[in-house]
Amino acid sequence: MADASLLSPAELAQIESFELRARTVVEGFITGLHKSPYHGFSVEFAEHRAYNPGDPLRHVDWKVYGRSDRLVVKRYEEETNLRHYVALDTSASMQYAGHAGVSKLEYGATLAGALHVLMARQRDATGLVAFDRDVHTVVPPKSTRSHVRSLLARLSRMATGADGQAHTNAAAALQDIAERIPRRALVVVVSDLFESAAGADDTIRALKHLRHRGHEVIVFHVLDAATEQRFDFDDRPVRVRDLETGEERTLQPAQVREGYREASSAFVASVRRACRESGVDYELLDTARPYADALRAYLDKRRRLY
Repeated sequence: MADASLLSPAELAQIESFELRARTVVEGFITGLHKSPYHGFSVEFAEHRAYNPGDPLRHVDWKVYGRSDRLVVKRYEEETNLRHYVALDTSASMQYAGHAGVSKLEYGATLAGALHVLMARQRDATGLVAFDRDVHTVVPPKSTRSHVRSLLARLSRMATGADGQAHTNAAAALQDIAERIPRRALVVVVSDLFESAAGADDTIRALKHLRHRGHEVIVFHVLDAATEQRFDFDDRPVRVRDLETGEERTLQPAQVREGYREASSAFVASVRRACRESGVDYELLDTARPYADALRAYLDKRRRLY
């Protein structure tokens, strides 16, 4: 953790509050969990899972294939467990709070903190990468208590918007992240995925690149559903500002709401479809949704898939 002598009492309280919130989210999920829900290839056989392109053929259960014509892989309890990274978008658009009252950045940072706590309690090594236009923070995975506290302190600072206020270039950043992670890992991307139309396509290609590098990838797509999906503003002139470009416009919500909702729905559907086709696990999160619910959905999905 950062040197306490360099922090004001208010900053220390903020970090401690963030750490408490992250740890509280995790409580209840660990209770009764005797083995990690994540599996690698080690000594003790656990069960089967579907074969994925890139899996070593030596782990294919050919007897099952002979009986059912299905390619499945033997899964083993892993003694050293997996390596885990959270890739957090800290760009200016993530500072938007909307009706939920919590910014996308604060929501994403808290969720990231909870994941770090969860992974460390399962003795998995966990690390952090943060980006906006570029990758500006890289913390390699470890599983020690001091390491997790240091991660939580960093995330607490990021949640305030103190770091990474530049425009989004998620595509370039994710390409960079793919090259920076030398071994297969679980990579959880937390972002609103806001880009230009061309940039959105590049971001999908970057996610595919992460998969092609052999990583398991989960995307937490963080939005304020009320305003960013449904455009639920009062029917009176509203002045909106692009947090990344500074461009401002005055709109009459009733005149643009239907078209906006269609465009937003199409955007989310296209990202979800592209992720599914690329083998990337996609989860849309509303900042009005409790953190614990989001984490529960994450764990449930991991257990179903693995």
